[in-house]
Amino acid sequence: MKPGIHPAYGPVVFRDRAAGFAFLTRSTATSDKSIEWEDGNTYPVIDVEISSASHPFYTGQTRVVDTAGRVERFRRRYGGGAARHGRPTSDPA
Repeated sequence: MKPGIHPAYGPVVFRDRAAGFAFLTRSTATSDKSIEWEDGNTYPVIDVEISSASHPFYTGQTRVVDTAGRVERFRRRYGGGAARHGRPTSDPA
C-alpha cells in the first residue's frame, strides 16, 4: 500500500439508540463524540438509525402486506379484464 493516502483504520463503536444496542468494530469512519466501552477504553462513537437489533428483517417483526385484498379491489373496480375484451374468463388465450 502507498503510505500517506489511506484513512486511519481503527476501533469505533456503532450505537443504535432506538434499540439500546452498541457494538465495537474497526472502521475508517470517525466521530467527534466518544464513549467509554466495557473494556474501560474510550472509543469514538457513531450513532446509527438502524442496526441488526432494530431492523425488521433481523428481528422478525415484518409487516404483512395485504396483496390479496389489493387484487380483489382492483378486480372490483376495473372488472375481470378478460370479459371486457369479449373472451370468457376461463379461456387461456
